[in-house]
Amino acid sequence: MRTISQIAKLTGVSIRTLQYYDEIGLLKPSEVTLSGYRLYDDDALERLQQILFFKEMDFKLREIKEFVEEPGFDKIQAYKKQKKLLCLKRSRLDKLIGLLEKLEKGEQCMSFKEFDLSEYIGALEQFKKEKTEEVIKYWGSVDKFNEFIQKVKDDQETLLPIAVKQFGSVEKYTEAMKYNLEHFQELMEQIEEIGEQKDDILKKNDDLYLRLTSDLTRDTTSKEIQDIIQEMMDLTEETSIGIDMGTGYWDMVIESYAGETGRKVMDEKYGAGASEFIAKALHYYIHKQEL
Repeated sequence: MRTISQIAKLTGVSIRTLQYYDEIGLLKPSEVTLSGYRLYDDDALERLQQILFFKEMDFKLREIKEFVEEPGFDKIQAYKKQKKLLCLKRSRLDKLIGLLEKLEKGEQCMSFKEFDLSEYIGALEQFKKEKTEEVIKYWGSVDKFNEFIQKVKDDQETLLPIAVKQFGSVEKYTEAMKYNLEHFQELMEQIEEIGEQKDDILKKNDDLYLRLTSDLTRDTTSKEIQDIIQEMMDLTEETSIGIDMGTGYWDMVIESYAGETGRKVMDEKYGAGASEFIAKALHYYIHKQEL
């Protein structure tokens, strides 16, 4: 058995913090003497170590308490997951240090890949806890949702530049995603309603593209063409159910027409040169105020 002062000296955790952990039920002493002294055995020390690992990954004390008190809590599996998360954190910190070293040398480095989606991932974890029924309804199981969260973590380097490109910053992307999670049930119900009109929406969309590309010799900046683009925008707004697509969304759509896959699909469906024509018409509509 060790006294609270010995535990504090061994771990670097203050006596007051250990007392607070006792007060909130996070880490109870193994024994309290008749004189009121707290004593801790090896099991308690091991639990404190587990708590400190969670704290290192920025979990709140309330969340940590839920984890360690969950029925069937497997400390070995927890160690494995914590190790993986800490490795990811170390990798992120190494990248941030590398970026700072470049900036310190005076190099111009406008890079965003070193930042992560931790706040968004945290929102997903919170959503899982608070909306478990919705998670199971739309993902099939909590395990499948956990797989989705893990995929977000694993694909951060791919997602980050896309998020910045579409929304302007990681913060704005996270804000938009958190809004979607907060209104998830409402949005899913609207998506289901729109799904029932899918065939009608697809036909309207195809009709607009056919009208737009019926004569590829027309001026893409003409009122005739821009009016059709406006109709396309209106249809998109009607079916987007208020989801924030980001200020850079349409530029990404325009770029997709220049890609090999987009160009091939659109040219095969609407005629040779259709992809470039649509891209030019959209670009003028989106950026005409800048001209």
